[in-house]
Amino acid sequence: MGNRLSKLVTKTGDDGTTGIGSNQRVAKDSLRIEAIGTVDELNSSLGMVLATSQLTSINEKLNQIQHVLFNLGGELAMPDYELVKADDLTTLEEWLEALNDTLPPLREFILPKGDLATASCHMARTICRRAERRMVSLANAEMINPTGQLYLNRLSDFLFVCCRLLGQNAQVDEELWRSKRTQQTSD
Repeated sequence: MGNRLSKLVTKTGDDGTTGIGSNQRVAKDSLRIEAIGTVDELNSSLGMVLATSQLTSINEKLNQIQHVLFNLGGELAMPDYELVKADDLTTLEEWLEALNDTLPPLREFILPKGDLATASCHMARTICRRAERRMVSLANAEMINPTGQLYLNRLSDFLFVCCRLLGQNAQVDEELWRSKRTQQTSD
């Protein structure tokens, strides 16, 4: 496969454009580049979770998810390619269902915090939601493979379950959200 990144400083983007896989140049603030960048940010945030998590069963899945996210970024960079497949989505849904079944039901929202791994996972979850919003914006303007958008939607749910499992593993209690009204009656 040759040297893909043999020259990092090209100066070709100095005019505010960047190249995509179809040999087109697009504005760095285009919907497509926003989606690519946010998926990349999500992938990097999963790296933070992996750097702090001690839960091997979650780490193995997050590592596989990072590969799918790289495929999603590649797919977005190469219009007309479909690299994220239905079986990627099915696998994620199966993991989500199996892991969620191990947790007690929630009756209220939880605050996004905990130990470093849990808080990092909450951050990844919110970045995932933003990546999904960027994909929706792009899909409203251009034809894209809808599987990537679906994948991000399921992934944010999966990451929420991961947050709960990571907190449980670290023996950090979940803090339930109390609405202002609830706070006033309990004070």
